[in-house]
Amino acid sequence: MLRSRARWDFVTNKEKDFHENEDVLQELLAQRNLHTKEEIELFLSPNLNQLQSPGDLAMIDKAVERIHKAIQDKEKILIYGDYDADGVSSTALLLKVFKELDGICDYYIPNRFQEGYGLNKEAILHAKDLGVNIIITVDNGIASFQEVALAKELGIDVIITDHHDIQAELPDAYAIIHTELSAAYKFKPLAGVGIAFKLAEHLLGYFPKHLLDLVAIGTIADLVPLIGENRVLAYFGLKQLTNGENLGLSVLKQKCNIVGIVTEEDVGFRIGPRINAVGRLESADLAVQLLISEDINEIKEIVEEIEHLNQKRQQLVHKIVREAEDQLTNLGEREIIFLAKEDWHEGVLGIVASRLAKKYYRPTFILSLDQSTNTLKGSARSIPDFHLFNECMDVRTLFTSFGGHSQAAGMTLPLENKDDLIDHLNERLKQLPNESLQETIEISQSVRLENLSKKLIHEVYKLAPFGMDNPKPLFHLKDIPSEVTKIGKDQQHLKLQYNRNDERLEGIGFQLGHLGNEIAPQTPVSIVGELGINEWNGFETIQMIIQDIGIDEWQLFDHRGKRQVNLKTFINNKKECLFVSEGTNLYNDIGKIVTYEDALSELYTVKRLFLLDLPKRMENLRVLINTLKPEQIHVNFYLENSLYLQAFPTREEFKWLYAFIHKNQSFDIKEKIPKIMQYKKWSKDQVIFMLHVFNDLNFIVSDAGKIHLTANPDKRELHDSKVYQQRKEEVEIERVLYYSNYKQLKQLFTKWYSE
Repeated sequence: MLRSRARWDFVTNKEKDFHENEDVLQELLAQRNLHTKEEIELFLSPNLNQLQSPGDLAMIDKAVERIHKAIQDKEKILIYGDYDADGVSSTALLLKVFKELDGICDYYIPNRFQEGYGLNKEAILHAKDLGVNIIITVDNGIASFQEVALAKELGIDVIITDHHDIQAELPDAYAIIHTELSAAYKFKPLAGVGIAFKLAEHLLGYFPKHLLDLVAIGTIADLVPLIGENRVLAYFGLKQLTNGENLGLSVLKQKCNIVGIVTEEDVGFRIGPRINAVGRLESADLAVQLLISEDINEIKEIVEEIEHLNQKRQQLVHKIVREAEDQLTNLGEREIIFLAKEDWHEGVLGIVASRLAKKYYRPTFILSLDQSTNTLKGSARSIPDFHLFNECMDVRTLFTSFGGHSQAAGMTLPLENKDDLIDHLNERLKQLPNESLQETIEISQSVRLENLSKKLIHEVYKLAPFGMDNPKPLFHLKDIPSEVTKIGKDQQHLKLQYNRNDERLEGIGFQLGHLGNEIAPQTPVSIVGELGINEWNGFETIQMIIQDIGIDEWQLFDHRGKRQVNLKTFINNKKECLFVSEGTNLYNDIGKIVTYEDALSELYTVKRLFLLDLPKRMENLRVLINTLKPEQIHVNFYLENSLYLQAFPTREEFKWLYAFIHKNQSFDIKEKIPKIMQYKKWSKDQVIFMLHVFNDLNFIVSDAGKIHLTANPDKRELHDSKVYQQRKEEVEIERVLYYSNYKQLKQLFTKWYSE
């Protein structure tokens, strides 16, 4: 047995089996509440006509009128952006628009470490010194109350375009373009770049299709729902990215080894992280320049620097994750994760928080400590049923600054407020039902190995681009892998191989290498993951990227015949293990070992039963398995000298030896045994065993190295001898438990489980 990490929620009947690929697609569409022909056609074939007019956004007309006047009057315009991929792409998009409109425009992106997120007073004062008349925020501004008030006081009109959650009040800006403030605008969850694009369209007076590549980057990287307008924008934006009209993005794609059609995964895992890496470690200006530059030499230098920063980002994340987990020693079942350290790099704390939140499935706060000011600054990530924004807003006074969404937030707070915040959040976490504290994986469909095909996968990918609210479908497969291996530099990944006729199918579990020792041979394994086609060296292989693994039956790990096995690789918690031996094993350093008879007196829960040598009585093992019913049984039998492989003396051979003794009446053991062995071609063990049987039956007595025939012994059968019976049982034990094949031994133990 192997317990899955998450709860599995089957959307449809688990046992339902599709024979036609089209049936799978229809089922997946139905799961997305798409039933009518029109709904399905619009989803599978997005159309730009599905986009609502930007004129339906509240206050956009006012903003456009003011901007056009500024362009006409040669006023200075400042685009105030953000340092993530959404903010960077929004900034670059509007810069291109104002260049086309001949506007006097510059941009400003705050430094993450020195200024933090959003508008700040120093930047506004600097803008005033530069003669800026209008500030247009992109992907920020909705919570900048004091900063907007300062700008207004200085005579600067602030136009806010943002998509973050609205707080209790609104800044006193010249105009605020936000879907939540626009009753007429039906689609609410646009990304920051989506709203910037709407402003661009309204400013230009036509639909700027050439800017959709930037929209796709910000929309996909910011993890907004990829449905409705976001799906349309991403769909056509990916096509624009594939065309490669943006010179900077074309060079970046080459660096990322993106060839052919650009997918949402290329943006989410290659392009987006590299753009984000710039703002995480240095000024995001470098990323903006990449997107707007038309100088190929400059672009190549920028791409090399971005690649360097991305590698550095990866190293920092790995280091901080390791250090953070070292602090997680006494984590309670209903406690948030709240960790801080002085030298943690602020730029990657969101990534670290995201990884730990996913791994431990609880709200996670990762912060950097500034001891000079006793201030904590960092990021938080949450789980679906814990609304991070609302819970923190309930104690807003504990923060110096705070902003974000239900699942992600950034914050600064005094160190002295840490305990009050933790107590508040832990108390709220305790109010959640148990099922909220375990991840639930929604499985679209169970599939059989024989039904997997490239055609099926192509049908599934008609639903792309995938993302929030349109996740890539997860499929469930239960079958016996032909091979289980650990791969990667540190064997951190898991690979399951399945053979179907002449075709090979693979399951790849990233960061699941530790489960390689948890899967026994010839065991049906249930895997849940995303289907895809892996292309390598011209060959295509059906592949499932595994998200979770489960085994719903007990497992047999067969180590028989191996002199010694490193059992520590199979031990996670010694309190759940029972080590059993008759005292002749090779594992005396493994921990507490009990005999087969004493094993049942152990009161702790046994999940892993280690049989270190053969039992002396089969019944002891049968009762042990039947009583404990462990999830795993590890059989570690090793024989130096096998009784089963030796010939068992026949009744005629016993008769011959007794006749020999009767003839001699008495003889010296050392003198006669070698002669018997030579004459009968018997082993020494065989002769001694037969003598022990005669002694047990009182046919002979042994005294001072001599054998004496008993006068007039009682007539008895060989099986009356306990020595004879014990040897018979030992031979049978070896035959059944040592020389049986894996299948036979598994069947026997399974029978004992159910008796």
